Amino acid sequence: MIDREQVLHVARLARLELSEAELERMSEELSGILEHLDRISALDLDGVDPTSHVVALENVLRADVPWESLPRERALEQAPDRDDGAFRVPSPQA
Repeated sequence: MIDREQVLHVARLARLELSEAELERMSEELSGILEHLDRISALDLDGVDPTSHVVALENVLRADVPWESLPRERALEQAPDRDDGAFRVPSPQA
C-alpha cells in the first residue's frame, strides 16, 4: 500500500495541494492501481502478439476517386470580394 508520505511526494512533484481527505483517498486509489498492475504483470503472455487496439480496425473511408471540380466562377459567385479569378482576403495585421 502506498503511504501518506509517498502520496505527498508525488503531489509535490505534480505541484498539487491535497487536503487530508484527498491524501487518504489518493493513497487508496493509487494502491488499487498498483495492485491491478501487479495482477496484470503476473499474467503469462508468452505467444501473445502486442496490439494497439482490442478489436481489428477497418478503414471506413470512401475510395479516393477523382471527379470534375466545381467551376471557378461557381465557387466565386458568392465571394464578397474577388480579384482576377481568386478570393480576395484582407492582409494580416502586423
